[in-house]
Amino acid sequence: SSGINAEYGGWDWTRKLISCTANYLTQIMLWPGCSDVTGSFRLYRREVLENLVSCVTSKGYIFQMEMMVRAKQFGYRVEEVPITFVDRVYGESKISSKEIIGFWMGLLHLFATT
Repeated sequence: SSGINAEYGGWDWTRKLISCTANYLTQIMLWPGCSDVTGSFRLYRREVLENLVSCVTSKGYIFQMEMMVRAKQFGYRVEEVPITFVDRVYGESKISSKEIIGFWMGLLHLFATT
């Protein structure tokens, strides 16, 4: 998880700023029970995954955040392991202004409904 001693390989300052800001605001508003809601490698037990997916309604980047918020809400245990984020070699980032706006709208929706 990027919040617990993770490393960033090749990220520019804007991408780091977006990630840090999103995680900071999420921590303040939702207390999700994990340090990074914007990305990480996640493993779920089958029954946990089935339960979470059945109640999560979000799409895009907000989906990951809602999964963590719902996991905490249902009392599931979440453990984090640091990973190294390496910037992609091929293609372009999917982070657009539309995705950022969608993230903030989803954050406000989860804040109002959890």
